[in-house]
Order: sequence, then C-alpha cells, then structure tokens
Amino acid sequence: MRTLITGMSSGIGLGLARGHLLRGDHVFGLSRRPPTEELPSEEWSFASVDLTDFEGAAEGIKELLSGVAELETIWLNAGVLGELKDMSESSIEDMQRTFDLNVWANKVVLDTVFAAGIAVKRVVAISSGAAVNGSRGWNGYAISKAALNMLIQLYAAERPQVHFIALAPGLVDTAMQDYICDLPKSEKRPSVEKLRAARGTENMPGPKEAAQHLLTLLPTIDSLPNGSFADIRLLSETSK
Repeated sequence: MRTLITGMSSGIGLGLARGHLLRGDHVFGLSRRPPTEELPSEEWSFASVDLTDFEGAAEGIKELLSGVAELETIWLNAGVLGELKDMSESSIEDMQRTFDLNVWANKVVLDTVFAAGIAVKRVVAISSGAAVNGSRGWNGYAISKAALNMLIQLYAAERPQVHFIALAPGLVDTAMQDYICDLPKSEKRPSVEKLRAARGTENMPGPKEAAQHLLTLLPTIDSLPNGSFADIRLLSETSK
C-alpha cells in the first residue's frame, strides 16, 4: 500500500511514517526538513517543500508522486500553532500564516493529487479539539482547524468515492507542547494549565504511540460518516 504524509519530519507525521513502514507500506513524505530520526525501512520517498509556497508545493507533489496510480491514505498532518494570545492582540498577519499551512496547503495537496488522476481510498486530516472548544487564546489555530473541518466536509460532498475524515488526535507530546508549556502561567488560559498537568502522564502519549493508535483505529475511522469530524478519545472509548 502507498500513503502520503505531510509534515513527516517529526511528531505525529514521523510516527505515522514509522508505523506505515513497519506495516510494509511505501511512504511518500512532504515537509520542509527530512525525517529527524532513522526510519525502519528504505521504502519511503521524500520531497522537501514549503507547503505555504503553494506553487512550489504543487510542483514538488507532482514530482514526488510521478507514476503513482493510487494512494490508500493521505494524512494531512502538517500544521502550525501560531501565537496564543487574546483575539484583540492577535494580528491578522499571524493568523493568515496559520491559515496558509493549516487550511490552504491542504487544498493544494488534494487538488494536485486529484488533478494527477491518482485514486485515493481515504483522506485523514489532523484537526484538533480546539476546532470546537472555543478556548480563550487559541484564536488562529482554533479558527483554522474549524475551517479545516469544513474543508474536509466540502471535499467529501464533491468526491463521495473517497472517504474524508477530520480527526482530532487528542493530547500528544510534540514540539508544540514545548511552546505551550513554556508560556507564563495565566488565569486567562486555563486550557494551558490542563496541558501542563497532562504532560508526562499516560493522558499525553508521545508521537510514536499516538500515531500507532491512529493506525490501529483506521477501521473505526473508515466506518464514520464521510466528511465528518471525530475526536480520537471518543473513538477509543466506543471501539473498546
């Protein structure tokens, strides 16, 4: 099987690449940097692209997937947090940069793949609980993930032969948590305190464990309504 992963260099994307390779799949990766760790197989191909350079990214995707006829899974994993601050303090420029990667880059990936005539079984977009929680300070990230959910729903309406899902992966201990947990304590951001408390516990697994859990739940994910949004923590409970 073949899979395409954006943001493959680290975090969940790297964990997904490792998991797919251990399954015997061929992985195509897209990110600015190559993987930061050695992978367990040579069955992977990689293109170094800036996904917010939409024209350059499209060319990189075409070259990477040249000759590929089908993909079992596209993982739209690449994303950026942006700054956590009150809405009145958040610049449109910062939120636009967040949107470019969290939303529009995914449109570029999908449009390029589909225009190439590549058959796709499923698309899983890594969303967030922030898309629906409305927690203070998350601003550009929360809005962009909510927009990503709708982007996925709209593609599902256009391409019912492909199974699209926006999936919140739950708490995962990635580099994003370094920034969040280093923020000064503030009563304005109770969600940050919850993340600090969860870090280092079983409630916040590392990216390898989180990615393996995602792969294990693929049959459950495939049973969800096309174009829907789901939180992996709820799926895990229902799949027991």
